[in-house]
Amino acid sequence: MQDRAPFQIGTKRVAPGARRTVELPVSVLSDHTPVSISVHVVHGRRPGPTMFVSAAVHGDEVIGVEIARRLMRAPSLDNLKGTLLIAPIVNTFGFLNHSRYLPDRRDLNRSFPGSPKGSLAARLARLFMVEIVARSDFGIDLHSAAIHRTNLPQIRVSPSKPETMELAEAFGAPVILTAPLREGSMRQAAQKEGVDMLLFEAGEGLRFDEFAVRSGVSGILRVMRKLDMVPAKGIARPTSAPIKATSSSWMRAPAGGLVRMYKTTGEAVHQGDLLGVVSDPFGEVESDLVATESGLIIGRSNLPIVNEGDGLFHIATVSRPDQNEETIGDMATQLSADPLFDEDEII
Repeated sequence: MQDRAPFQIGTKRVAPGARRTVELPVSVLSDHTPVSISVHVVHGRRPGPTMFVSAAVHGDEVIGVEIARRLMRAPSLDNLKGTLLIAPIVNTFGFLNHSRYLPDRRDLNRSFPGSPKGSLAARLARLFMVEIVARSDFGIDLHSAAIHRTNLPQIRVSPSKPETMELAEAFGAPVILTAPLREGSMRQAAQKEGVDMLLFEAGEGLRFDEFAVRSGVSGILRVMRKLDMVPAKGIARPTSAPIKATSSSWMRAPAGGLVRMYKTTGEAVHQGDLLGVVSDPFGEVESDLVATESGLIIGRSNLPIVNEGDGLFHIATVSRPDQNEETIGDMATQLSADPLFDEDEII
């Protein structure tokens, strides 16, 4: 068998069968502290696809960082075919400041494909496109809800190829939402370069969530198994098929005040169900929040103080919402019993 060539990224080369963390210089802070994108490269001895996993594109979405950390410890990577690129913290600026944004308040995930002479966000986006996306065949980007919101683990996908939907199904998250590409997003820019992606959403900004982390780690390993990058041993198939949705909508606060919510993520709702009540601080005026359609709650606000029009429940349109609620329970039970996570549980 012919030896594989080393993997080139930035100014570094990673030999076949080796793994190395490479620093891609981005800029310097105002005090001249250097900032880079740290990329952990696992270059297998045998040929196969190149896949990237990215997290903290929004700096406060830290759950993906924990998923990446656990992924790097997975024993399956010892027998990798192909190359895996893991960037646990893409937006270092936001991560250090517990913020979604870059210092100039730009959203990195609205700045792709970027420009080498543009804003800081544009330059960072361009570096990521050139050094990581352009070297890959496929990618998974890890996200959470914003602060004060939480998401049920879900895959968002806009497939340009049939096999991308197959990989979304292999991931095994509770929900697959076919979502349109957003202007300036990494997914849109990558697809224009011929690189399809899955976007994983789970949990809440600046918080860890064990179910969300386990869903993310298991899903990435399942996708790698589907791509024949890792052996099947130790990677459990999902016990239930993911729930598919092609549309979703937000139920918004009918008035400002204090909200009492009666439903949470993963629960089925039916048209006419009472989801919550918004009250003034004196308890004199109350406004009911009633479901206008049936579906499955895939996200919700955690903040009891609301303004009129605030998004409170994110509801996906699905068939048989009640049966889908059972599917989520089955998946949670499977992940809680998976020996892959025995040493890492977050209490």
